Amino acid sequence: MKRFLLTSLALLLTVVTMLGCSLEEVSPMNASTTPEKMDAQSVGSEKLEVHYIDVGQGDSTLIKTPDSRYILIDGGDNHKGDTVVDYLKKTGVQELDAVIATHPDADHIGGLDTVINAIPVKSVYAPKVSHTTQTYKDFLLAVKNRNLKIKSAKGGLELPSDGLKASFIAPVGEYGKDLNAWSAVLRVTYKDTTFLFTGDAESKSEADMLSSGSFLKADVLKVGHHGSDTSTSMEFLNAVKPRYAVISAGKDNKYGHPKQTILNRLKKANAAVYRTDKQGTIIATSDGASISFRTEK
Repeated sequence: MKRFLLTSLALLLTVVTMLGCSLEEVSPMNASTTPEKMDAQSVGSEKLEVHYIDVGQGDSTLIKTPDSRYILIDGGDNHKGDTVVDYLKKTGVQELDAVIATHPDADHIGGLDTVINAIPVKSVYAPKVSHTTQTYKDFLLAVKNRNLKIKSAKGGLELPSDGLKASFIAPVGEYGKDLNAWSAVLRVTYKDTTFLFTGDAESKSEADMLSSGSFLKADVLKVGHHGSDTSTSMEFLNAVKPRYAVISAGKDNKYGHPKQTILNRLKKANAAVYRTDKQGTIIATSDGASISFRTEK
């Protein structure tokens, strides 16, 4: 009986040893991965995704938080609403936790009424500036039909979110009828990685952000105003110090965006540039320690 038990125990130890070896052999391993990055990856699928959706000459950005909540910044022009809705549904969005209208220009809010009418929304943020266009009225009507009230986007306001920090750092002043200057600027931090979304903020707003004392440094900068030379001043770039820059612009657009001046500034700042007019939709994924990019035409 004793010999049988010893034989069985030896067999069991052999099986466990073999099983342990096979598990170790199938584990993913990257020779260039540092221990810190391995730890970040071992957390699981807790990643931040930022989708810079190709809407031509306009802006629309989807943020998927590590706990699968969704924030939409802008919705492209009027004729791009269905494009954005299709992309959101393809990505698995069933509800938007927040919709941010950076400012009333049509190439940013034109598609938002279509989005809000098609997908349930928990909250809507926009700067405290109005416009008289039908596009802006359509946006307001869509919000009203959802029985929602617009929350004022302004510097210092934080969005409720678990696992990351999302806060507005602009607008910080009063800008009259200068719609671009009113642009809501959002900074999102996930562990050791940071993203900055600037809408159409131009040099005036950038100067106010700099003088406000806000911490502007970010790994990824969504370049202001589609790469116009009225935005992305060298002083602003020196404060942000982006490793990556994303430009949302239409192919062969009539404005000549992005301007060569801005591309030269980004090169001088050592920022790797991604462009929707060249590469289509751009998706950045952060595990909290590093950021990877992929593109979709």
